[in-house]
Amino acid sequence: MDIGEEKRSNLEVQTSNFRTALKGFEKLVERVAAQKRDERAGLFIQKEDATDYDKFYAAVQELFGPEVKNQDVKCFYRKLCNNPEASIDWCEIFGYFASEKDSLTSQMDEENLVFLVSRKQRVVISGSRRRDVIKGIVKVPQLDLLITASQKGLITIFNGQMKVQTSTKITDTSWITGCDYLSQLKRIVATTERTIVVWDYKAQGSSQENYFVIKPMDHCLLCVCVVSLPGQLCRDDILLGDDGGFVNKFTVNSNDFGLKQAKYKKKLQSQVLDAKNFKSVKRKLHNDWVMKVRYIPALNCFGSCSLDSTHSLVLESLKRLEDNLPVREFSMPRGANAFCYCVKANVIVTGGDDKVLRLWHPSISTKPVGKLVGHTFSITDIVTNEKDQHVISLSSAKVFRVWDIQTLSLLQVFHDSQGGPGDMQIYSMVFDANHGMLITGSSVMDMYPLTRMIQDTKQVPHTHEWEINVMLYNRYFHQVLTICSESIIKVWELETGLQIYQISDPHGFNVELTSAAVDESGFLFATGAYNGTVKIWDFGSGQEKKVLPERKDWKEEEHWLQRLIFLKAQEKHQYLLLSLERSGKIKMIQGKEDDIYLAVIWELPDVVHVLQNGNRIVHLRTSNKNRSMVIPIPDVELIIEKNFSQHANNPAISTEVNCIDLLQVEGYNMIAAGTLNGVIILWNFVTSTVKEVYRPEDCFTVDRDLDPKRFRINDILFLFRKPECARRSSQDSICSSSQCDSSKGPQSSKGSKQSIHDNEVKGVQTDVMGGQQQPVDKKHLGGTNLTDTQPPILVTAHEDGHLRLWTMEGRLLKDFLPFTKHAAVSLTSLYTDSCARILLTGNVEGHVILCSISSFLDPPHDEKKFKQLLAWRAHSLETIQIIYVEDKQVVLTASIDGSVRLWHALSGHYCGYFGQRRVFEISQTSDFILPCDVNEYPIEIKEESKFTEKKQKYEYPLVFDQERWKKMSSMSLLFKRTPPKAFEVEHDFKYFKCLSTPKIRRHALEGFKTENRKAGIVFGSLPIYRIPSPPSLRLLPLIGSEAQMESTDGISGKKKGRHVQHEKTQWKKSLKRNLVPQINLTSSFFPSIPK
Repeated sequence: MDIGEEKRSNLEVQTSNFRTALKGFEKLVERVAAQKRDERAGLFIQKEDATDYDKFYAAVQELFGPEVKNQDVKCFYRKLCNNPEASIDWCEIFGYFASEKDSLTSQMDEENLVFLVSRKQRVVISGSRRRDVIKGIVKVPQLDLLITASQKGLITIFNGQMKVQTSTKITDTSWITGCDYLSQLKRIVATTERTIVVWDYKAQGSSQENYFVIKPMDHCLLCVCVVSLPGQLCRDDILLGDDGGFVNKFTVNSNDFGLKQAKYKKKLQSQVLDAKNFKSVKRKLHNDWVMKVRYIPALNCFGSCSLDSTHSLVLESLKRLEDNLPVREFSMPRGANAFCYCVKANVIVTGGDDKVLRLWHPSISTKPVGKLVGHTFSITDIVTNEKDQHVISLSSAKVFRVWDIQTLSLLQVFHDSQGGPGDMQIYSMVFDANHGMLITGSSVMDMYPLTRMIQDTKQVPHTHEWEINVMLYNRYFHQVLTICSESIIKVWELETGLQIYQISDPHGFNVELTSAAVDESGFLFATGAYNGTVKIWDFGSGQEKKVLPERKDWKEEEHWLQRLIFLKAQEKHQYLLLSLERSGKIKMIQGKEDDIYLAVIWELPDVVHVLQNGNRIVHLRTSNKNRSMVIPIPDVELIIEKNFSQHANNPAISTEVNCIDLLQVEGYNMIAAGTLNGVIILWNFVTSTVKEVYRPEDCFTVDRDLDPKRFRINDILFLFRKPECARRSSQDSICSSSQCDSSKGPQSSKGSKQSIHDNEVKGVQTDVMGGQQQPVDKKHLGGTNLTDTQPPILVTAHEDGHLRLWTMEGRLLKDFLPFTKHAAVSLTSLYTDSCARILLTGNVEGHVILCSISSFLDPPHDEKKFKQLLAWRAHSLETIQIIYVEDKQVVLTASIDGSVRLWHALSGHYCGYFGQRRVFEISQTSDFILPCDVNEYPIEIKEESKFTEKKQKYEYPLVFDQERWKKMSSMSLLFKRTPPKAFEVEHDFKYFKCLSTPKIRRHALEGFKTENRKAGIVFGSLPIYRIPSPPSLRLLPLIGSEAQMESTDGISGKKKGRHVQHEKTQWKKSLKRNLVPQINLTSSFFPSIPK
């Protein structure tokens, strides 16, 4: 009865707590609904305690716990915002009426499994004997090498591309049982049943038989492991397990192999060494065969497992092998065949003939902390995937099971069904973390890739089937909107990459959408088409709300919409849009609450032709039209002088406006425009003026030899920092004050994990996180003090590949050419964060350039403070738009290749693409990978320290000039009659006359053959002067004397007859070829001897 009463009391407490949570949830919904009703009525005043989505989600999690899903809460919140009067059911917060289709249900799909079995690759070991099997596989991550050892003696080394680098055959009668890599000696160790084999795979020449055999051994060796200790130099410890239950520690030094190898390096032979000459200790730890032995650096101990049920697993330090003190033992029925250690989870996983995987804490040997049941055959091997926290177990029936070590759940089961009856057993298994694949060894070697590696590196990213026209980011709901050239709108969740909904043919069949915009609140978005039609949609539901229809008198593509910008209306229930047409016309579109149709209410007058005549500033006056509502940008007209005469425009020169940007803050109300011929125009509605900020030379003249698009401005952007951002920028900036004074030097970093300099990363992170606390929109009308703000700056992206920054008066502050691996490439888009700390730009080659402008925006705008931090190639084709998400620190890129991709902003590392089957992992620092269509690594721009600049620059030393050597006569010293005096020999050596300072060459330096290869690189490149050493000084030949030459020829001629001329010619040829002037130096170094 006590137990029943306790259960009932617990149930009552839980019910009471849930009812309390429901009451709190009802109050939260009422408060949010009242807030939305006030906003709709125009009575709500923004307060600090206003409940936005983030606060709403946090409150729901506090009431119901973390089990509520973000997507369900977001749908509920959108429904509440769209219709505050609608009836709300608390079940919807748990997704009760939501679709049953969840991301987990698609796990049965093969592409959502851990390993993509259908993409398995098989490697047949070439040269292996019949019925041979792979007994050992070892991955060397620091060298990216894979070592395999077959049972009958074939050891093979594969490189990172799985191509055979070298191999050898061990000619031993016994079978190989295992192998490993000696990290200090740079050799490979393999064990046979009675011997230890050490192979120098890097030896010069043919190294196939350059190995040492250590024998004899007391017992049959079954497994081997190398102990990697950081303090050891030129020495490695080898752990061996045998069939007697012993664990042996064998110590090998470089002296044991290096000296002997140098002595006999000309002979290709296997040398036998006595095992008694090596330092070794052993201890009996098991009563049965030792199946596996491993050294665990994280625990600073070794582990060995056996079929012994009592001493199944031993985990101890290496010192215990030298004494008889008690060791830490783990017992399990029928012993253990394999074990592995998971570093992050800090657990040891064991498996054996009882078919159960047990999880042990390293310090608790009495009872396992968990069990994994599912195998129906004996477990033969276990490996771990540390990054994903997965454990892969293998049974004797070739069945693989993938487990999540954190949740103890089964993720995947697959079976190796290929092979005949003789290939039923897999003897070795290893997980390659560098390339994300599981490698197994039987009679062949199979490689099972991770699904995410195939998706990320093999599959071509496709968000849409056609090229992307528009990409938008909704900061309010953390969602991404994409539009392709086939007019399909798709909305994606940023955190997961899952698609929420899509709209096909939103403006009608076969009507291409060319522009879009999201309003400040995030509840609405607008789309514009090539035929001039505009529609306003509800972002949450995708329902159409307003439309600007096409008029019958419009010509095709006459009103092609190139840009849309939402304006903040002064009155509630009003919609205002600023539009830019491809013809260069800038218009304002108005929508009313009670009218479904939108209307164009004014158009900016064409000022290009007026400015073309030399008028830098043209004044404006407000139109006399009566407006029913107050608009943020007044309807203006140009004040033109009476004597103004408009010149005919050259039709070969395009002067239309190509891009615009809007700045509406307190004190500023401006529109900046960039034209196709490079003119920058600034509309200032505060001062009622329009002026020409910049005009390139010869922009109105036609030159057929030059590209007519060379002056075009592809994008323009205001850089403006509000006072609250400026204060944070003074405290923490991307570049510290010490760094900003130094100059930068571009350097390439291939696949680095941290691609931005440490100090710069720290600055970027503090800036970005600071920007999260008080989000500021550059186009938002806020209550700021104008005296605390700096005037805005214009940045333009040009067709010639340059970034140019201007003041409002037209003064050029910075002309910057981004550094990439290619020449100057046309820039296509610009983007900055809310506080204007970083600047992002993209080009037509698919590159993304990240620059730091935090310190540059502060007066006096020092050019050195404008710094490029990163550059990486995001697409193989043109990048049309770039967006930086501050709170997630990621970059979104859209391209005409039809994909929208996600990148880590601080490193340029690839996260994935929208439309992939795998869910995004933005928070986790993933391994460095590249999309299949990109093969360039990110380029980081590192700065030189200011201390290195003050160091004295030494001149380069003299180097040997090959050209001077060739020009000098090689026979000049040979026939010199007068021998040189003592201590003057060096003046005759032409080598020192051939030294010069190094020259900058445009081609790689070519090597040349030296006189003596065996002398090495340094001494082998010096000319050698030989001095003969006869037994008597009287017999020294005067090589430099002609008389001596003739007498020598005469004597040899009497002895050898007709062979004289031939040998003389041979001697001269060899003398010219070797360039060795043999001079009689006797008089210089030896005293004269009287006859």
